[in-house]
Amino acid sequence: MVKLRINCFVLFAKNFFIGFSIALGFLFLLPSKSIAKEDTTYYVSYRNLLTTRIYTSRKYTSLLITENNKGSRIGLEPNSTLNLGVGATYNDFTLNLAYGFDFMNPNRDQVETQYLDLQAHAYPKNWVIDLFAQFYKGFYVNSYTGPLPNIPSELAFPEMKVRKFGANVQYLFNGDKLSLKAAFLQSAWQKKSAGSLVAGMEFYFGSAQDENNILAEFVPVPLQFKRLNFFEIGPNLGYVHTIVIAKHFFITGMVSGNIGIGNTRISSDLAQEGSWGFNTNYFLRGFVGYNGPVWSVNANYVHNNVRIQEARNYLTDFQTGNYRINFVYRFNVGPKLKKQLDYIDINRYLPEKKDK
Repeated sequence: MVKLRINCFVLFAKNFFIGFSIALGFLFLLPSKSIAKEDTTYYVSYRNLLTTRIYTSRKYTSLLITENNKGSRIGLEPNSTLNLGVGATYNDFTLNLAYGFDFMNPNRDQVETQYLDLQAHAYPKNWVIDLFAQFYKGFYVNSYTGPLPNIPSELAFPEMKVRKFGANVQYLFNGDKLSLKAAFLQSAWQKKSAGSLVAGMEFYFGSAQDENNILAEFVPVPLQFKRLNFFEIGPNLGYVHTIVIAKHFFITGMVSGNIGIGNTRISSDLAQEGSWGFNTNYFLRGFVGYNGPVWSVNANYVHNNVRIQEARNYLTDFQTGNYRINFVYRFNVGPKLKKQLDYIDINRYLPEKKDK
């Protein structure tokens, strides 16, 4: 049974809104085509329909810690649950609620993970917006490469905490012909193949904490730490393409890369040090399924890899992901409900440039 814990909200609010303000400010500097009509020969938006879904999903935030130049590596994974959920999308606003039922997670005896994983992936016309706020406690060793031959397979870190926050804001240059809502939210229908460049800004900050220093008992000195803090921000560039087969079957892939400047500070029983530098990150998305005017069935996967600045011979990757299977049905809403739902239309709050 999943236990939810939220702490460090003061720190979260302060850093999150500073970083998001930077990303949002960059968003308003980008060219806007939000008033322009989409090309309906390529896709149709279901703005007057409520898109409902039943889905299964699993979210995770894991750590990959590598000793630079020597190859020792340890992968730490949370024991998060496979969830069953329900959700709805209306005019680019999405709300999903899910729970990890016991019958779906029979083998969770390795370590008990307590977590709250908030991920928002919004795709208004010409925009890609991702928000992250993740709180994890309890990890186990998923993989290990190094000089110690007898790392126990059941090695767990029940007190280890990982916090990650961030935002990614990108402009979709060919939003008149390509809809990511069709692939991810199913609130549109992509009828013809199309592709587009994307560009924007992203930032991340967070920490990993192992106050009991369990790693020191099993792993060589370069891979030991008690606490690690990081911050990173920078521009990104990518490409997305949807292949449509027989109007209804689709395959969508999206990749973007980021060059960020950031700071990492790491401490253990032996020393404490930090440094500034540049790092490259990547963001992958994949979607496949069937989509039509009334219903859809599809699978999608989102993976975000943030490599933070090296500190004390560490190369550390924070890996965040979400994979799910959706069963979708759309229907009209009445005038009273529509009036209320229109207040949450995200397009009302994005920059617009009207044609003269």
